[in-house]
Amino acid sequence: MIGRIVAIVLPVFGVIGVGYVYARVRGERVRAELGALNALNLNVLAPLLCFSALAAKEFRLAEHVPLLAGALAVIAISGLAAWPVARLAGFDARTFVPPMMFNNCGNMGLPLAALAYGPAGLGAMVAMFLVSQLLHFSLGVRIVSHGRVPWRQSLRLLASPLMIGTGAGLLMALAGWHLPDWLFMPFKMLGDAGIALMLFALGVRLIDVNFRAWHIGVVGAVVCPLAGLAGAWLARALLDFDAAAWGQLVLFAVLPPAVLNFMVAEVYQQEPEKVASIVLIGNLAAIAFVPLGLALALR
Repeated sequence: MIGRIVAIVLPVFGVIGVGYVYARVRGERVRAELGALNALNLNVLAPLLCFSALAAKEFRLAEHVPLLAGALAVIAISGLAAWPVARLAGFDARTFVPPMMFNNCGNMGLPLAALAYGPAGLGAMVAMFLVSQLLHFSLGVRIVSHGRVPWRQSLRLLASPLMIGTGAGLLMALAGWHLPDWLFMPFKMLGDAGIALMLFALGVRLIDVNFRAWHIGVVGAVVCPLAGLAGAWLARALLDFDAAAWGQLVLFAVLPPAVLNFMVAEVYQQEPEKVASIVLIGNLAAIAFVPLGLALALR
């Protein structure tokens, strides 16, 4: 068990570490490079990764319906648990709650799922990623924006290459269509390249860890995975999971806050510096919580 966890975790955090060291060596020049890197990843590689995972012959959406319901439970329970914590700690709930609900199932979750469960696990994580993104771009944006953004306007955010690629893959899975191998393989190769690039970019972002707002960051780093696990256990009490699906849900539940939370907070000026602390300290704490989640998932 320990050997398998190490074999999964070390490559993931190894690539993150390379990105962090590179950013330290390059200094301020890395920020311009990261902009180009993120554009390539968000507009080409990540959409193709999501498309190829869902459109793969071995992925069957009907088998993952309980898992999608479980992901909804994790997101909902995380938000419900985080709200009283924010009130008790004196945090603005609009700052604290969304990062607890919407985790890093993109940059970190997809590579971990691929290493732990192979192509089937990657497809399942992409499906949960879709659920998370749909809620983040609708409910999450409305929470952060104090309800000022109409539902129709917030849903326009879904018209991104990432969501289009995911939607196209979902359509292929629902219809049972499959591309010929000569056409599918270039998409898959480009998508697979995005896995390492997402981790590398996450490592680069860690140079911006701000400990001035360390209190809210540390609280968030603990609450996010624990509330997620509570949601997963509640889902298990209500739904029927096989061993692989339960492991995938636990892995989803312990992931740290998503980087996208900071971007949304910055757009709507909802204490972005505190959200950045929650996100970055939470991702640092994943060094402890992800192995714990894998131990529960693979048991």
